[in-house]
Amino acid sequence: MSKILLVTSSPRGDESLSNKFAGELADKLKSQTNGSITHLDLGENPIPHLDTITTSAIRKSADQRDAQEAAAAEYSDKRVAELLDADTIVIGTGLINFSIYSGLKSWIDNVARAGLTFTYTASGPVGLATGKKVYIVLSSAGVYSEGPAAPLDHAVPYLKTVLGFIGLTDVEVIRIEGLAFGPEAAEKAIAAATAKVEELAKAA
Repeated sequence: MSKILLVTSSPRGDESLSNKFAGELADKLKSQTNGSITHLDLGENPIPHLDTITTSAIRKSADQRDAQEAAAAEYSDKRVAELLDADTIVIGTGLINFSIYSGLKSWIDNVARAGLTFTYTASGPVGLATGKKVYIVLSSAGVYSEGPAAPLDHAVPYLKTVLGFIGLTDVEVIRIEGLAFGPEAAEKAIAAATAKVEELAKAA
């Protein structure tokens, strides 16, 4: 049975296409693999951004933390455990100001933990969260997969870099793009994303 971690990050709720398609993909993967889904809706339930307490806590051993630090570390530890327990990770985000939602960045800051999801060695850092498939569902008003706006997409390069850093190198990207280019373009983008989700689910 496959364990799926679904991380959606748009604050637009049901109006969000990244939320919609990430959820649909997770549901189809669940059916295809007789799996289960753990859903983190970062738009509805935001992860706190790192603060002084949390950054101190995650750098200390458990016996060195005070009560506030212990609570902060426990929260981050839970997010790490969800990630490591998953076989498949589905991430949904819109492209906002050429990057990802800050809530998703906060999740990454909680799960990218030295000694837990990566480690430093004499030959450089090594990711520890290996052996998992990752799907990124990215929606955008413009077209950033190719053409003149492609260099402005900092979301996919960043996500692939930071996920690869913690050992998640098997990454598939599903784009829903060009949504601001009129109804016909939006319909075409949605149809393409629908077909891609079907294709990836069947191949799982």
